[in-house]
This record gives sequence, structure tokens and C-alpha cells, in this order.
Amino acid sequence: MPRFFSRLRAIRSTRINLHARIEELEDRNWELREAEEHARGVLEAQGDLIVRYRGTNITYANEMFCKLSGRSSEELLGSAFGLPVIEEGDAVVLPDGTRIYDQRIAAPDGARWIAWREVMVRVGEGTQMQAVGRDVTDRVQAERELSAARDQAEAANRAKSRFLAMISHEIRTPLGGILGMSDLLLDTALTPEQETYVKAVKTSGDLLLALIDEILDFSKIEAGRLDIDVRAFDLRAMVEETVELIAPRAQEKRLEIASYVEEALPQYVMGDPTRLRQVLLNLAGNAVKFTGRGGLAILADQGGEASRIQLRVRDTGIGIPEPEQGRIFREFEQVDGSLSRRFGGAGLGLAISKRIVERMGGSIAVESTPGVGSTFSISLALPSAAEQRPRTESRPALDAHEVLIVAPTEVSAAPIARQLMDWGARTCLAADEESAQSLLHERTWTGLVVDHALGSEACERLARAACTTERRIVLVTPAERDRIAVLRQAGYSGYLIKPVRRESLAGQMASWKGELDESALDGPRIPAAAPGMAKRRLAVLVAEDNEINALLATSLLTRLGHRPTVVSSGNAAFDACCAAQAAGTPYDLLLMDLHMPGGDGIETVRRIRRLEAERGERRIPIFALTANAYVEDRVASLAAGMDGFLVKPLDRRALLDVLAKIGAAVSSAA
Repeated sequence: MPRFFSRLRAIRSTRINLHARIEELEDRNWELREAEEHARGVLEAQGDLIVRYRGTNITYANEMFCKLSGRSSEELLGSAFGLPVIEEGDAVVLPDGTRIYDQRIAAPDGARWIAWREVMVRVGEGTQMQAVGRDVTDRVQAERELSAARDQAEAANRAKSRFLAMISHEIRTPLGGILGMSDLLLDTALTPEQETYVKAVKTSGDLLLALIDEILDFSKIEAGRLDIDVRAFDLRAMVEETVELIAPRAQEKRLEIASYVEEALPQYVMGDPTRLRQVLLNLAGNAVKFTGRGGLAILADQGGEASRIQLRVRDTGIGIPEPEQGRIFREFEQVDGSLSRRFGGAGLGLAISKRIVERMGGSIAVESTPGVGSTFSISLALPSAAEQRPRTESRPALDAHEVLIVAPTEVSAAPIARQLMDWGARTCLAADEESAQSLLHERTWTGLVVDHALGSEACERLARAACTTERRIVLVTPAERDRIAVLRQAGYSGYLIKPVRRESLAGQMASWKGELDESALDGPRIPAAAPGMAKRRLAVLVAEDNEINALLATSLLTRLGHRPTVVSSGNAAFDACCAAQAAGTPYDLLLMDLHMPGGDGIETVRRIRRLEAERGERRIPIFALTANAYVEDRVASLAAGMDGFLVKPLDRRALLDVLAKIGAAVSSAA
């Protein structure tokens, strides 16, 4: 009996423990179910599609997947169901094995884009493929709409560019006629009143042409079609040529203009000289426009970093208030509205300059004080190209020489002083005759440089006072050449034409103790080819459908002593070339308009080149003649077989240069 009760108590104790264990397991199961429901709720709340596969059979599908498929969970489990795919993108496999791809799915409420991520997951003792899909239909739709909008914008830009190219040609053609005929009219005998009116017409035409060019440049920049042509070029020559181009406008306003390029800089650098010259002309043109007294200078120095060069355009103009300096580089902006009315312009020059400099990898900034002047600085990487071209500049040895420079403004004096100091000379600046006279009596000078801007009488007195000075040089503008003989009689041993070029100054300094070489003083202000024009009359065929432009071209060529023939279409030009060749009197030059009825200029040139190659005939020089200024025209012209490119309105200097080269080639071949 005791044993029986003992066993009964043991059974009762075991039962109690089992009940406790069952309750514990039930609690844990409840917690697990709650956690599972919570996880399921989180997954469902995310809105993602979740499905698992063992092989091709579905082992799990969440509510979103069921909704998209249009089937219940019971129908899907164990089936090999697949969503109907309309379109599928390329798949990408990540390093961890995750596979990512997009599908366009046919759904009950319309097609949907799903972004899938597939990965292997462990389930029990095995693995299954789990795919998580996110509905990205709105995102894809937005991207496609954005892409369509971008395509439309690009198409609009292309249309705008085509329109601008067309309207540029249409505007520049009659404008070229106006400017060209104005030049021809100015070459005739006119009364002072008539000359004033013609000059006013030409000035207005030049301003309109500059405005058109600015708008075209800006449109190309906006369309992303600003091309940078990197090549080796002579930095000093580019700066000095830019100054000489702007000098007539400055001297017309009685402004001084000068340039200086630091001697330590390489002579040849790598960059785009055409675009850089465009920027400098823009800045220098603004300096002339907004400067009423004093002048301007273009300076080039080392930029502090390797291969970096700083170009500065400094003026003594009206200046820019500090609050306005930040917005002058924006499109269609000037310091204030009144300036637009006083000085003219569209406010695009600085915006274009900034875009060009940034496209070349540089930066542009301004420092200015109202009433004192402005300095625009360009910092640009221009690597040396010395390994490609040897330095050709001479360097006078001026050690122990002391030079007094007398000029009313620092603009013209400071660059000359810096250049002489680079060559070893010691210099001193005087701003007026009284200061110069005092300095002349204080010590012995080996050189005296006097700016004729002081006045003729002051210059003559200084020359007489410096009679013991070894070298006496006077600076004159081109319009003051008639004073040179009088200044020589006063005691000057030489003269330099402003703006002074380095090589002209070097020529004077190199002949310090020798006879003066007059040819080194002012160099070729007119194209070197001009003297040779009278040596050879050229037969020139002009293909031009516009009567005004044809008259302009023939008048210019006739005045220069050549024999022009005009045709009005490409086909007529081809026939004229063939006839001249057959008669044994081929043309020496063909000026071909690109856009003509009865035979496009480009195609006509191709026909001429093919015929020359087939017959083995001499290759006639052909230059494109067009009012369009786009790079594409230049590329197409050269690709067709043309030898050069002339932009209308015809620039007389550019035409002179072309005629001189052709004349020299014809003479050497004769």
C-alpha cells in the first residue's frame, strides 16, 4: 500500500510538471504566432511583393503578390504560376549573388513595372529562392516623361540652332552688303558731311553685327556646342594681336592701350587661341566702352601654379560697385539699366566669356573700384609647348642701363618699364614734363622714352634737354606719323608706334649703340602680302547669288588690281571652271558661296575636286564664302576640299591675305 501511494504521488507530480510545460509551450507558441503576424504585417505594410520558390513551385506568396496575380494564396501554393511578363530589362548579379532586374507585368488594373531582387534563403534544412518585388511604375513613368521632355528640349534646341543658323545667314547677308558698300563709299571722294553720315552707317552696322555674333555664340553655348580646339600657339603674339585689333577703337577715344607678357612665360603654349582671343576682345572691348580717360592694358603673368597663366585686362574706367560685381557675368545683365541705354549692348559679352573660360577649365573674376577702374582676371592652365617649337624671341642685354620713361598715364608706361626690367635695365617713371626735366638733371640716363601724348612741344623740349642721352625714343600713334620728321629734328633717335610690341622694343634696344633699323620699329601693320598684290593680276571666279555681295566682291577685287568673274550658282561655277581649263586659262582662285540656288557650294566643290583628280589637272584654290559663322560650316567646307574659309561681310585684310598667298604661289609656279 505505501508503495502504491508513493507511485500515485509521483504520477501526480509528473502530471503537474507536464501541465506547466504545456502552458509554457502554449505561451511560446502564442509569442511565435504574434511575432509571425507582426512580421507578416510589416512585410504586407511595405507594399512589396514577396514570393518563394522551391524549384519552380511556389511555397509562399504574400498578399500583395496574390493581389497582383489575381489568385488566392491557396491557389498559388504548390503551383508553378508565373506573372505574365510584357517586357523585361537586363539582369544584374551583385557580388553576394543577389539578382536584380525589372519586369513590366500585365496586372488586373493595367500594366505595372516591378523591380525584383532575387536571393537564396535557408528554410529548414534546405534553401529556397525568395523574390522581393517593388512596384516602381510611378518612378519609371516619371523617368520616361523626363526623358521625353529632355528629347523634346534637345529637339527644340536643335531647331533653335537651325533657325539661328538660317536667320544668321539671312541677316548677315544684307548687313555684309551694307558694311562692304560703306567701306567702298568711304574710299571715294566725299564731302565732310557725307563722310560723317557714311561712318555713322558703318558704325551702326558694326554694332549690329557684333550683337548678332554675341547672340549666335550664346545660342551655341546654351546648346552645348561650344568646341575647344587645343593646339600650340604663340601666347605673346596672340596678346599683342588682340591689342592691335582693339587699338583703333581705343585711340579714337584718345585712350592709351598696351600689353605685357612676362618674360618667364613660355613663348608657345597649348590651348585654344581663337576662343581665348574672343574672350580678351570681349573684355578689352568693354574696357574701351566704359573708359572715358586713361586707358587699358592686357597683361599676362605666371599664375602661381605649374602651367597656370593669369591674363588680366585692366582699365581706368567707370568701375563697378561691389554689390553689382557678382551679377555682371549673368546673361543679359549690366551694372544698371541706364548703362544699357548709355553704352548699348545686350549684356551677353561677359556671360559668354565666363562660359568659354570655364569650358577651357579656367576661372574669371573681377576687382573694381567705382571711379578708379576695373581688372578682369582669367586664370587658365596653358601648358608649355616648347618641346614642339623652339623659342624665336630675341632678348636684349640691358644690364647697367638706366631708362627714364615719361608718359601722362601709367597704362602705356608701366608695361614698357616691366619689359625693360625683364631685360635687366633700371627704369624710372615720370608723369609730366616738369618731373622729367628734374630727373634728367639729377643723374645720367642711357635711355629716354617719351610718350607723344605729353604734347609735341613738351616732347621736343625733353629731347633737347636729354641731348647727352644715348638713346631717345618717342612713342606715337599711327595717326601721329606725320610728326616723326619734326621729332627727329628735335633730337629723337627713334620712334615706336603704339601699342608697342615687344619685338619692336627689342629691336630698338638691341641697336642701342648702332644704326637704327627703321624696319624694326613698327613692323607689318598691313598684311605682309599687300605689297605683292600689284605684281600679279589674278583671275578670280566669284560664285555668289546675292547681287549686292557680288558687286562688293568684284569692286574690292577690281580696286586691288585683279580680274573678277561672277556667276550666280554652283552649276555655273562648275561650268566656268571647266571652260577655263579647256581654254588653257584656268582661274587662279575661286570664292564659293556655300548656299546658292542651282547647285550647293559644298557639292560643287566636290564635283570640281573629282574632275581635277580624274584629269590630273592643277588644283584651283577654293575658299568658302558664307554669312554663317558656325564651326560646322568650316568643317564641311574643308572636308569638301576647300582651302580656306572667309566669313561675310568680307574683311578686306583677310581677303588681302588670301590674295597675297595665292599670288605668291602662282608667281613661284610660273
